[in-house]
Amino acid sequence: MKHVTCIEDLRLLHKRHVPKAFFDYADRGSYTEDTLRANFEDLQQIKFRQRILVDVSKRNLSTTILGEPASMPLILAPVGLLGMQHGDGEIHACRAAQAAGIPFTQSTMSICSIEDIAAAVQKPFWFQLYVMKDRGFIKELIERAIAAKCSALVLTVDLQVIGQRHQDIKNGMTVPPQWSLSKLLDFASKPAWVAGVLRGKRRTFGNIAGHVKNADDLNRLAEWTASQFDTSLSWKDIDWIRSIWPGKLILKGILDVEDAELAAKTGAQALVVSNHGGRQLDGAPSSIEVLPEIVDAVGSKMEVMFDGGIRSGMDVMRALALGAKSCMIGRAYAYGLGAAGEAGVAKAIDILAKELTTTMGLCGVNTIAEIDENVLAN
Repeated sequence: MKHVTCIEDLRLLHKRHVPKAFFDYADRGSYTEDTLRANFEDLQQIKFRQRILVDVSKRNLSTTILGEPASMPLILAPVGLLGMQHGDGEIHACRAAQAAGIPFTQSTMSICSIEDIAAAVQKPFWFQLYVMKDRGFIKELIERAIAAKCSALVLTVDLQVIGQRHQDIKNGMTVPPQWSLSKLLDFASKPAWVAGVLRGKRRTFGNIAGHVKNADDLNRLAEWTASQFDTSLSWKDIDWIRSIWPGKLILKGILDVEDAELAAKTGAQALVVSNHGGRQLDGAPSSIEVLPEIVDAVGSKMEVMFDGGIRSGMDVMRALALGAKSCMIGRAYAYGLGAAGEAGVAKAIDILAKELTTTMGLCGVNTIAEIDENVLAN
């Protein structure tokens, strides 16, 4: 890992170490991937003001996220199937985040269950919720998150209809994988990955398996999951969730000012400006394009977080300069997990932290609170 210098290095290692179907699941987007590319490319168009002869000897990345201290304005976003990128992947990612002093968010569609992670780490983590048709199951899932002492609930609101991801179809993406000759050859060429996944606690969706009857029948489990995403989900369901969940609530998947203003009326403490990493509505604007207007509309009413395209500490700085209070990363740490497990996630976090503090220094600022649009070139 000593020769890894950037997130792209981790991505290339991930690609080498993990079977193609699971790498592509993490790496690719929906349809023509226009929005996936825009997330990354639009960030790169934002330029900094280089400042000189400013005392930047006391740079400090520490901040607060939802009122809690954090070592830097970074959150590990919910990513499904982490346990298929590396055995017990959710546990390893959570440990790396907690060691670095930042939040980790577990996905509903994780391999390890809520209870698996809670038993393996020392501090509370966040839980991400998809609202499914089976409201009894969702109530039970929220209650499990409460029992596990999760410190925030991240409600993802942009997955009522699932955007088609062409590469997943071409790869025959399933969990656990359905075998073909090409997959057998691919898996056989990655013995370390195979051994790690086989040592893991689970190889299916840990939060769901115990709920579905005949869960050992993988086809039935897959059919149940696919049928459960609820197209009738609406704003009134947030009231129902808040009646069960007593803690901090974050709405993830806001990309429109009108929706942001409605989100501010729900009682949620924060929203995440996000287009699901370019994995849903292809042709939607990049997250960074809409961030400033959403901050202007609701930034005084709730905490605005950013998600979409971050591959460097410079990208974190760009989002903070345009008004985000903190940033979520998904692919960036998933690459690290696939590359080298917990050490790879720690490396991804460290890369972003070092790039952010260097960029702050070259822009003449010492603290996160000082970062605003004045660090950007006109």
